[in-house]
Amino acid sequence: MTGQRPPQWAHKLRQLTSWAVEDCLGGPRPWKLAWVINFQKAGTLVFLGILIAYYQNTTMAAWVYLAMHGGYGLVWLIKDLSFPDAGWQKKITIAGGINAFIGVLGWYWVFGWLLISGYSDPSYPLPEPGWFALCIVMCLTGSVIMIAADAQKYYTLRHKPGLITDGLHRYIRHPNYLGEMMIYTSFALMVWHWLPFLILALVWLGVFAVNMMHKEASLARHPGWAEYRSRSWWLVPGVL
Repeated sequence: MTGQRPPQWAHKLRQLTSWAVEDCLGGPRPWKLAWVINFQKAGTLVFLGILIAYYQNTTMAAWVYLAMHGGYGLVWLIKDLSFPDAGWQKKITIAGGINAFIGVLGWYWVFGWLLISGYSDPSYPLPEPGWFALCIVMCLTGSVIMIAADAQKYYTLRHKPGLITDGLHRYIRHPNYLGEMMIYTSFALMVWHWLPFLILALVWLGVFAVNMMHKEASLARHPGWAEYRSRSWWLVPGVL
């Protein structure tokens, strides 16, 4: 059986982003895309610590943000060591690696700079302790969903290729993306500035949504896809 084709606009955008982060300018391919991603994840805790020292910002918000975003980077590294994503193992060009970092990953560091530098100066809708608790719970829950979904996919497909329709995938077709979105939403809520939300909207529409469309087009070749799709949701049961 053959899969369906994603929308033409999604296909073209996927081609453009793949070229930009994998093949840009051609030449040697000295590193894997995973190495670029892991560099950003590992460097987040250090980068935020440097910002705190440089701006001498020792507020509770700064430390909570460091724990959340920096801690998530460590969680990602442990996940990648335990069950690496095959999609990140491809070799990329030097220009592609630079584009991946500057064009997408580096923008996530802007979140912390906005908060720690004082440029954001957030006025939260709730008292700070309650708002921090909300952000921490969202970050932790998103991390668990992302890790559980990736682990289920990694170990299930090693022994039984095809559709995964149980566990976290029973009602949600893309739980790993849901987890990632919850994590980064918690960071944006901590910063409470319009720029992180704009960055996330661009990444989610230009990368996440396109990837999910391509994934669904590929999964459509498997028997049982129509029934599974009819009883499941993209991200949130009953909503989307």
